[in-house]
Amino acid sequence: MNKKRFFSVIIPSLLLGACMTYDPYSGEKKVSSATKGAAIGAGIAALGAFAANKDDSARTRNERILKTATAGAAIGGGAGYYMDRQEAKLRHQLMNTGVQVERVGDELILVMPSNITFSVNSSNIRPDFGDVLQSVALTLKEFDKTQIQVSGHTDSSGSDSYNMMLSKQRAQSVANVLSSNSVSTQRLIIQGFGETQPIVTNNSAAGKASNRRVELKLVPTG
Repeated sequence: MNKKRFFSVIIPSLLLGACMTYDPYSGEKKVSSATKGAAIGAGIAALGAFAANKDDSARTRNERILKTATAGAAIGGGAGYYMDRQEAKLRHQLMNTGVQVERVGDELILVMPSNITFSVNSSNIRPDFGDVLQSVALTLKEFDKTQIQVSGHTDSSGSDSYNMMLSKQRAQSVANVLSSNSVSTQRLIIQGFGETQPIVTNNSAAGKASNRRVELKLVPTG
């Protein structure tokens, strides 16, 4: 089998083995991040195996390429698969809570609007939101190969200095709940951005409500 034909067979075969995932919340089928990483890992590994030992028989070479590509797929898909599993669990836990789960590459972002997290001008966690944060903490404890960036954000009302202070206090309050539920403080990076990073304009009450939030960004470390 020549190189062109081999790669036209091996890569699609690896993709078909695990490429399509079903999102129970949107009803859509999609290629998982793990599969994309696996395809890249498989391709690189197989190319290296193809280039080595050109004097081998075709059968021996192809067997070696298949084994190497499979190993490369496992390595390439590792972080993506890990985050796929964490994403699925968090989406299930946070359904109907008001917390948004966003996926950007191999990173997950949990967006917690302040209207469900804090009272106005307060950094105290609302009592009815405490259980939600505790359930998130359980998942973060289980999936411990991630760094957790906790960032607080406000709208443009009030002074810059007040908004910066409030955003930091709110981020710290969320981080305190996580750490009190056995999430290692070494994984937590706590930041306040005040009004400097709006996601929409502050020209309306709805826009301001969207900008008042705490975000957890989960970044794979392994």
